[in-house]
Amino acid sequence: MKIAFFTETFLPKVDGIVTRLTKTIESLINAGDEVVVFCPDGCPDEYMGAKVIGVPAMPLPLYPELKLGLPGATVSDTIDNFKPDLIHVVNPAVLGLGGIWLAKTNGIPLIASYHTHLPKYLEHYGMGMLEPLLWELLKAAHNQALLNLCTSTAMVKELSEKGIQNTALWQRGVDTEVFRPDLRNDAMRKKLLGGFSDKQSLLIYVGRLSAEKQIERIKPVLDALPDTRLALVGDGPYRSQLEKIFENTATTFVGYLSGEELASAYASGDAFLFPSSTETLGLVLLEAMAAGCPVVGANKGGIPDIITDGINGCLYDPDGENNGSESLINATKKLLGNKNERQEMRNSARLEAERWGWPGATEQLRSFYKTILEKQINDLAA
Repeated sequence: MKIAFFTETFLPKVDGIVTRLTKTIESLINAGDEVVVFCPDGCPDEYMGAKVIGVPAMPLPLYPELKLGLPGATVSDTIDNFKPDLIHVVNPAVLGLGGIWLAKTNGIPLIASYHTHLPKYLEHYGMGMLEPLLWELLKAAHNQALLNLCTSTAMVKELSEKGIQNTALWQRGVDTEVFRPDLRNDAMRKKLLGGFSDKQSLLIYVGRLSAEKQIERIKPVLDALPDTRLALVGDGPYRSQLEKIFENTATTFVGYLSGEELASAYASGDAFLFPSSTETLGLVLLEAMAAGCPVVGANKGGIPDIITDGINGCLYDPDGENNGSESLINATKKLLGNKNERQEMRNSARLEAERWGWPGATEQLRSFYKTILEKQINDLAA
């Protein structure tokens, strides 16, 4: 098959969407498919055998890490020459709308996928009143597609309820060869502690430091459990605010880590805290679990698809008392309270992660593609 991806985010940016895309592209190429990727400029020219086309882009004012690509003649010419069997738009915005238009004008089957819960982000940037309008725009874009893929059962349900048609679940994936428990080591733990004494438990967070991740909700946990330490791995637009919020606490701002260093960071923590209630999936939770680090996450969005409360991690109520802080404290205490139970959770977390390899997720995607193409052939023959 020949597949053209249109995505608003790609390398060199690092996040859950880019991880899914790069692993998907690698698996598609290994399966013998041809791939071209259209994304904001600044990207590499090629990735794992796929051609990558960067288009002029401008930063989103409220979220400068996200660039909006502006498709031009180069994109249209590349589509004409490549002649894809189908077009897959990822989180359609400006560049994605170009992909939708090209699919429609050229009679190319269109698939879309939903990865970022943008309507729920708005309230964290003081723009909650625009949520109904954004849902209407998303519905108009996604309903152009023959299939709309979501990364959790909660998102399949919510998008369907909002009027987005032809939804299906695209199963999760994680690299269990990169993220593994045996990378736990004292040197990485010392780096994560950042000079603080290793008194009791090291809590870690990995991901963007941005308002919608609700990282400030971890501070009451540190206040309630004074012997705990916190390492924030990642960077983002909210870092300066978080540095003020966590001032005078045992918190280390580690910055970005990647590859084996990142995997070692996951494995060297005692608990992974992920307070965000806006996740469509929460890939970092699966990475932590693959590394054998028990997790605490919100009982909302895509996260309950991953965490079985009390078995491979703990869930907290993000809508509970004091913005969920009491629930988050109790969930963390539950996870840290008993060493033997925590080890059982570590083992269960690893076993859960081992169920979800990237090749399996991509083979499911290829099955979706094939079904769409077979339907097109049958419709033309009818």
